[in-house]
Amino acid sequence: MSEPSELIDLLGEWSSAEGPLYRRLTEAFVQAVRSGDLRTGDRLPSERRLADALSVSRATVVAVYDALRGSGLVETRRGSGTRVSEAAVVHRVPADGRVQGGQATAVIQRLVAQPPNLISLGQAAEAGGPDLAQALLHLVREDLPGLILDAGYHPAGLPALRAAIAAHHTAHGLPTTPDQVMVTTGATQAVTLSAQLYLGRGSTTIVESPGWPGCLDVLRAAGSRLVGVELDSDGIRIDRLAAALAEHRPALLYVMPTYHNPTGTLMSAGRRRRVAELAAEHGVTLLEDSAHAAALAPGQAPPPIAAHPAGGTVLTVGSLTKAVWGGLRIGWIRAPQDAVARLARLKALNDLGSPLLDQALATRLLPELPALAPERDRVRRERLATITRLLAEQLPHWRWQEPQGGSVLWIRLPPGTDARIYAQVALRHGAEVIPGATMDPTGAHDDYIRLPCSFAPDTSAELVSRLSTAWAALPRSSGCTGSKDSTLSPRSSSGM
Repeated sequence: MSEPSELIDLLGEWSSAEGPLYRRLTEAFVQAVRSGDLRTGDRLPSERRLADALSVSRATVVAVYDALRGSGLVETRRGSGTRVSEAAVVHRVPADGRVQGGQATAVIQRLVAQPPNLISLGQAAEAGGPDLAQALLHLVREDLPGLILDAGYHPAGLPALRAAIAAHHTAHGLPTTPDQVMVTTGATQAVTLSAQLYLGRGSTTIVESPGWPGCLDVLRAAGSRLVGVELDSDGIRIDRLAAALAEHRPALLYVMPTYHNPTGTLMSAGRRRRVAELAAEHGVTLLEDSAHAAALAPGQAPPPIAAHPAGGTVLTVGSLTKAVWGGLRIGWIRAPQDAVARLARLKALNDLGSPLLDQALATRLLPELPALAPERDRVRRERLATITRLLAEQLPHWRWQEPQGGSVLWIRLPPGTDARIYAQVALRHGAEVIPGATMDPTGAHDDYIRLPCSFAPDTSAELVSRLSTAWAALPRSSGCTGSKDSTLSPRSSSGM
């Protein structure tokens, strides 16, 4: 625990609380000890290192450590540093959902706590549109009488929705039958069930680097060790993937081929074919997370990886969260029929089946998505243009490449910037920033942040204002630079 990065997530929401900094931070330490997150004998970082990591003065940390020593929670001994005291009272608590070694703890905690007046960059979903309300009205009038006569238990999914998903994939170049589809409560559950089926403690999963920490932690929670492979402009690098498959003999390969999160990369058709071939050659189950693909019209992106018949097992995850509304928690897995049967048994153990009314609503909406795609794409482009203009005006030293699609920007901060430190400052100014290091299994990309571009214009203006204010407040001792003579320019980035 002597590494500040390990401690920051355990301290929770202290930055956005009220009162003097030292008092907020002291209370966060007390809570971490009392809950058992910090245990007897855990060594705390030095005062200077913690102050740098939290972007506070060393005097603040000195005051915190003094208060903790005064209460008997920690003790300092020459040569062994400051440690949690044996006298600290630790309440044993049951498992709370944290993933050992996980990187999404802070993101998930803020999603649960929902601090007031915080603009979160951890969420990239949009509000529901009038098409959602209209479909819901038709559902109540026309479908509800028949639905309430149904027992309501369909672990594999409502038959009408499974048929609609099969038709959707077929139209997008992946011939599918309803018995190859299982409905889930969102894409995250689809990834979770797949991990439960194919992974175990001590297994290895190859993932793209960077990736979304929430999904990476799902794989870790299944007991798997993650090996990251970098991307280029066409997707996951084939040379590095081939080497990793040969060296690590993984149980699973997890990729996001359509508008990768966070880089926005669209994997080319040729790259998808090679990924399928390599996975089959090495006998590795391939899990493709295509949560963004449902919003696209047929032909707007290459067919899923599963459309390339290389002989391996490919599971394709889809979702309506990005295409329709984050509150419509409907996702699915398209897989070989025998895999669907096993996944359905796992699904039944989890919740006996996703909510029937949500599935009926999804059945109505899914066939309409191609017609809605042009308007949604227009809105996305307008919002992207708005937020990139604001960033160029107020934070001209940040740089990025316009994403090929999706709803996030992958922004590189000026040389020498530690995005974790900036995230601490931004949180105190009302903006939740996701540092790049939390999105990389290796801890690299520590000078990147992920920024959704799906906000309405007024929210984008307020967000960029908060980010700019936080940037100006970032201590120069952190190694960050924001001077006007910086050679960095927006819209040009390497490392995608």
